[in-house]
Amino acid sequence: MRLEPEEVRAIKECARDAFGENVVVRLFGSRVRDDERGGDIDLHVEVDPLDDQWRARGVFEDRLLRRIEPQKVDLIISERGRTPRGFERIAYRDGVVL
Repeated sequence: MRLEPEEVRAIKECARDAFGENVVVRLFGSRVRDDERGGDIDLHVEVDPLDDQWRARGVFEDRLLRRIEPQKVDLIISERGRTPRGFERIAYRDGVVL
């Protein structure tokens, strides 16, 4: 996995702040492969149903980008109990829980 320990810590803390204590964060995409270089940070968060998903997303992204070096972060949000689609299935299958 190609994230620094401080980046992992920041991602997990910002996710809990934005989405609640029950959030599960997965890293997927090229950053899970040690043999690759570069690439954006692809994150999948699994959450309990939210009142305002867009607000929570904004809080997470704002706080995270204040704590890690500026870079491209792609975020997929899945509510527990819903059938996964597209990239959600990939994140569940290939993702690494942080």
